[in-house]
Amino acid sequence: METTAPTTSPGQPARFPFWLRFFEPAPPAPVILTDPAAIQQSYRTWQWKVLFSSIIGYATFYFVRKNLSTAMPIMEKDLGISKTELGAFLTLHGVLYGVSKFGNGFFADRCNARSFMVLGLLASALMNIFFGLSSAVITLGIVWMLNGWVQGLGFPPCARLLTHWFPPRQLATKMSIWNTSHSIGAGIIVVLCGYLVKVNWRMCFLVPAAIAFIISIFLWLTLPDTPPSVGLPEVEGTQTKTVTEHSDSHLKFLLENVFSNKYIWIVSISNLFVYILRYTVFDWGTSYLTQAKHVDITNASWMVGGFEVAGLIGALLAGWLTDRFFDGRAMRACVFFMILAGVSIFLFWKMAGESAFLNSALLCSMGFFIYGPQCLIGIAAANLATKRAAATAVGLTGFFGYLSTLFSGVGFGALVKHQGWNAGFAGLLGIAAIGTVLFILAWPAKARRMARFDEPCSDCSWHHAARQPSDGRSCAYPDGS
Repeated sequence: METTAPTTSPGQPARFPFWLRFFEPAPPAPVILTDPAAIQQSYRTWQWKVLFSSIIGYATFYFVRKNLSTAMPIMEKDLGISKTELGAFLTLHGVLYGVSKFGNGFFADRCNARSFMVLGLLASALMNIFFGLSSAVITLGIVWMLNGWVQGLGFPPCARLLTHWFPPRQLATKMSIWNTSHSIGAGIIVVLCGYLVKVNWRMCFLVPAAIAFIISIFLWLTLPDTPPSVGLPEVEGTQTKTVTEHSDSHLKFLLENVFSNKYIWIVSISNLFVYILRYTVFDWGTSYLTQAKHVDITNASWMVGGFEVAGLIGALLAGWLTDRFFDGRAMRACVFFMILAGVSIFLFWKMAGESAFLNSALLCSMGFFIYGPQCLIGIAAANLATKRAAATAVGLTGFFGYLSTLFSGVGFGALVKHQGWNAGFAGLLGIAAIGTVLFILAWPAKARRMARFDEPCSDCSWHHAARQPSDGRSCAYPDGS
């Protein structure tokens, strides 16, 4: 990995007012290492620390977000809450989460990643404590809505960390590894809550909250902000061009590189349909298995956990396939994953019957193929927007993704209540078909990424290894992206 010197100075004045100083990006630390081998070793250590800590941290966000799904069947009986009301909890939480993820993405691109992430996790743990101690439907709804908002502080700092610490040519692979945090968190919590709910459904919120408090301390002690904040140069291909970035220039960059990019919009809308599939299966899977297929709730939680484990494998393979066979064009891989997700849903609906083996196997198949696009959409958005706007672009995809709860939450709950489970699964097949069409529309999208060091850039003929244009022109993407 080649590097360049930081473009900021330790004496740079603070850009944030005093009351927001907690979120201010960490200032560049004095450069201590000068030996190239020592610098590379320090990079490798920090990169793995960033990857590991952010995976653990974001997985814990799922502990205090997806615990409701397992508790719902018991809450329905204990508190007399209907499927429509439970679906409304999921919908309001999801919509506010999507809005928060998008809005906070704009700020996270310019804020301290560690502070942002720790605050979000602590606040979400607090909301879970309030939820676990409440019984009134209105109170539960308000608290879960607030939890949706603070949950939006989780993903944007991860996007900032990954795009600052890893070069564009590695981003698909590293983000696919990071994306396992979704499945790790959701898989563990659905199984854990499958046991806690038999003690008391309130334990599904109080125990995860305690875990989240502990992990918040871990994140504060292990996460950095940017490479210059620990005395390292910026990663090649992610260098910034200016010392101080003003709000108007940043907004102009967002308008030109995010909101005017038609493929980012297609990717974002596609995410809506991927998340409808993902959250409908996860949020209602336990209820469907216990009520329609008469599976014990603990066994059902293990089966839904299998959906998440298979999703982890699917996400990892999707990133590798994108780099290996699709030259970073993530949307092309998504077409095939989405088609096979639809096939898996159909077989689970029509062919599994009450067989524990078939239901488990087809749930795993659904997870594998749904989580492929779920992972690749974030990679595509980050690659298209570059590190300067990665959190904003991914936040935009997240906003559309969590609009999905309008269907996967209250919409699906009402549909099943009035028309039955068959109508719900027919709707899911239609969602898979629409998602596939949208991915086909994004087929021509290029992966805006760094050329390999042994070949010229396909866009401008600049040979990045030699740092010289082969035909006398300057590089179209001088930042190496």
